[in-house]
Amino acid sequence: MPQRLKLAVAQSRTLSSTSETLSALFATTHSASKAGVHLVLFPEAYLGGYPRTCSFGAAVGARTSEGREQFLQYFHSAVDLGDTPAGAGDDWIEKKLPVAKGTEWRGDGTREALEQTARKTGVFVVTGVVERAGGSLYCAVVYVCPRGGVLGKRRKVMPTGSERLIWAQGSPSTLKAITTTIAGVKLILAAAICWENYMPLLRMSLYSQNINLYLAPTADARDTWLPLMRTIACEGRAVVLSANQCISRKNLPPWIIGKPPSEFGEKGSESRETTGTSDRRKSVTTKTEDNHEITWPSPDQKASNIGHLKNAVNGPSPLRHSEEATGDAEQDAATKISSPSDVDDEFVSRGGSCIISPMGEVLAGPLWNVEDGGVLAVEVDFEDCERGRLDLDVVGSYSRNDAFKLTVEGLDLNPPP
Repeated sequence: MPQRLKLAVAQSRTLSSTSETLSALFATTHSASKAGVHLVLFPEAYLGGYPRTCSFGAAVGARTSEGREQFLQYFHSAVDLGDTPAGAGDDWIEKKLPVAKGTEWRGDGTREALEQTARKTGVFVVTGVVERAGGSLYCAVVYVCPRGGVLGKRRKVMPTGSERLIWAQGSPSTLKAITTTIAGVKLILAAAICWENYMPLLRMSLYSQNINLYLAPTADARDTWLPLMRTIACEGRAVVLSANQCISRKNLPPWIIGKPPSEFGEKGSESRETTGTSDRRKSVTTKTEDNHEITWPSPDQKASNIGHLKNAVNGPSPLRHSEEATGDAEQDAATKISSPSDVDDEFVSRGGSCIISPMGEVLAGPLWNVEDGGVLAVEVDFEDCERGRLDLDVVGSYSRNDAFKLTVEGLDLNPPP
């Protein structure tokens, strides 16, 4: 019997509310179903949102009240799946946890909405979520079967960079692979989220479970991402799906870009004139959209000093000028750096979603600069995974398990039944 399935990645962006995003997820999945798709992957943090460009007012040794207000908005945008902070594992999956009196389910109904989408469309749905549990947020992935509902959920074990400020670490035990059968094809699937894919031992923990479908929802739109996905596919002899959001600055949430300024503690840019001894020049401070401060020479400084600004400002962030920062030289320098319309339309994430074969060949993508409606779909022969094992099985014939051993706390690395 042919072992072929049609798989898709949805380059979808988070909308302004969870209900809107869930509706968009349903519409995308429904369209995929009509196209004969069996499984679709959505990006990292698709539900709840990825707070790209947001600093949350944090610096080493300091946090601002405006940043705390931003975190409040983000916390409220996260979804509640009804799980515990420690993660209840099979008890949560099997809905054995207690439910509050007078309610139908635990959480805010997002889990049930995802199960309904999978059931109505007949498509296996895998999506990234930002999950609220107790007082913390977790970046997670949910596996949703049309027949059995949620089959599993895992939380990101290592948030990247500034993500560690806002996301807690998940348990490695959630790296457990999921088994299912779709159209007569047995799948063993698991997910590594974004830069977890740069963790060799984490990848090996997934290979050890004999997965044939490797899912990589991400927020990385760098050119280096595609070579990594090709390496993983070739290394693990597995089909790889990777989905990322494509989003322009103008479509970021209002609490990130500071609109309207009267909300979220945003006061706009402030001008401060610094004075001191005669050998200390005056300066004016402005802020970028990303809340980085830049010190300008005051208007009475020589115009020649403005040339240094071009080397001091990195990146495309728009500048909000204080009223006191006047003078032709300053205005000319700022204009050369950016214009509001250009900055609003620029992509803060370009996407790059792709589908890779077990031999490392690019089957679809990467998809760049498509912000809405970007879906890649391709039919895959899963027997290619076994064909590839002729010369490479990194946890079997090409492993030297007698010399090298891996253990993961709380996780059985044996292939699931």
